[in-house]
Amino acid sequence: MTSTRKPAPFGRTLCAMITPFTEAGALDLAGARRLAARLVAEGCDGLVLNGTTGESPTTTGEEKAELVAAVREAVGDRATLVTGVGTADTRHTVELALAAQKAGADGVLVVTPYYSRPPQDAVAAHFLEVADASALPVMLYDIPGRTGTRIEPDTMIRLAEHPRIVAVKDCSYDFLGTQKVLARTELAYYAGCDEHVLALYAVGAAGCVSTVANAVPAHIAAILDAFDAGDTARAAELQLAVTPFIEAMMNAGLPGTVTAKALLSRLGLPAGPPRTPLLPADRETTDELQALYEALTAS
Repeated sequence: MTSTRKPAPFGRTLCAMITPFTEAGALDLAGARRLAARLVAEGCDGLVLNGTTGESPTTTGEEKAELVAAVREAVGDRATLVTGVGTADTRHTVELALAAQKAGADGVLVVTPYYSRPPQDAVAAHFLEVADASALPVMLYDIPGRTGTRIEPDTMIRLAEHPRIVAVKDCSYDFLGTQKVLARTELAYYAGCDEHVLALYAVGAAGCVSTVANAVPAHIAAILDAFDAGDTARAAELQLAVTPFIEAMMNAGLPGTVTAKALLSRLGLPAGPPRTPLLPADRETTDELQALYEALTAS
């Protein structure tokens, strides 16, 4: 059977990596190196740093660049590194993109400008200016639930004409719109919602950017491995098996950053507390996450 899957410019199984902090709230670069090395060893061929899960709103530009450089040192060329540079300010986003290039990133993740709610022509102009500013390929980040603004499918199709706009992290919850763009462009789509990993891959996505992979990278990779091997029943079984864990981590009233950090800390892995305004998960939540993790990894 001939595959129609588009090339995966940033790898296939990407983790939306948390940003480890010390208990005092400082950037934990040694912990970041350790965590990144574990994720790559257990199945991730790409890492997304400084994204939503990486607490990008509460880290400085200097910290973002330091994190990229430290993780690059840890993983070398064994994984691609995409780093979040999106802000509500086009000029600042350009500055961060240029800094990411100097720090050693392979690509940039650019979220739709938030709060000001720009119309679609302004959304497109923002992305084009960022794409023109550096030599790095761009992954658009469509997450209207956080930004308040969609990248509409027609805008996405227009942006796909730019040679450096090559991918999309899709958190739109618009499966029809996603399929429209997949059918009409060469953009590489990455499922940004863990419950969509298999569904989006089945219609031609390049892979995923998974928050849950912080804890279970091998399981997320195995879903895509099974599908690639033609064992769609096994792929579905693996996706359904991780569903209760996804629900607990991503849909239980707390951001994935908070739940991922709580579980990783419980497992003795680098994490630390989230930065305010986020607060740590309580013990009951962490106990539930650990129980689901142990059930999943024991199966």
